[in-house]
Amino acid sequence: MRRGVYPAAVTPLDEKGQLDLPGLARLLAWFRSHGCEGVVLAGTNGEGPSLAAVEKRDLVRAAVPLAEGMEIILGVATPSLEEAVWSCNQAQKAGAAAALVMPPAYFRDAPEAGIEAWFRAVMDRTSLPILLYNFPKRTGIPLSPGLVERLCGHERMLGLKDSSGERVNLQIYRQAVRDDQLLYVGDETLILEALDAGWTGTISGAANVVPDWLRQVVHGFGSERTSAEVKFELIKPALQALRKSPQPATSKAVLHRLGVLPTAMPRLPVLPVEDAVTEAVMAGLSGLRQVTR
Repeated sequence: MRRGVYPAAVTPLDEKGQLDLPGLARLLAWFRSHGCEGVVLAGTNGEGPSLAAVEKRDLVRAAVPLAEGMEIILGVATPSLEEAVWSCNQAQKAGAAAALVMPPAYFRDAPEAGIEAWFRAVMDRTSLPILLYNFPKRTGIPLSPGLVERLCGHERMLGLKDSSGERVNLQIYRQAVRDDQLLYVGDETLILEALDAGWTGTISGAANVVPDWLRQVVHGFGSERTSAEVKFELIKPALQALRKSPQPATSKAVLHRLGVLPTAMPRLPVLPVEDAVTEAVMAGLSGLRQVTR
């Protein structure tokens, strides 16, 4: 994986709620046309916990031949050790670059030693590089700096994504991981602070609909920092609006309006958003598109 923007992709579904692989091809083409380094499939923004393990395998199998230079990363969110290992190995066989693995959320009362052993067991039983995923709002299991630092010694440990939204973690995790390991921020409103702290980039739900702007911010931060900061301020209201709206339903609705996805269908228990929500986000995005031209 590289410095840059990795959309936490929504999962295209047809009107019956089943995987829409032609829709996936269109979505990947959208990301590729905007210069994304890779794509995370079946993550939290991709309704991963609502997808069967075989569906996740099929997503990766379909995506890798269509990626054309983008790296495909599989989101793994299951309390089952066996399912996590199976999913990682299937993704590796299909040609994925890495897996983004959450802690086993059901076992939030497990001691940290058990969580550490669970992650080590996953990494011991797969040859796929692993990114840890810290999202305590969803899992109830915050990954402590000590746990991260210990796991960083494993040969399969690639780095970490943090979606906690906690600024203090920007420095804490930077100190916990090795210099050659990667850090991706999930809260896009923290992206400038993350880059300033030496982070690698973003794995971003908002990148479903504004991948070009986020790419310009990340890649311009070093050589054209002032320009990157100005672009971030322009995009910040849209990022905040997207983060406040129901996800991934809003991103799916916007992508459908833009003609990227054939439908905006989410999977239960997620429900479609009201038209007013979509219109509000579209209004902000329309202004951003005018600026880019």
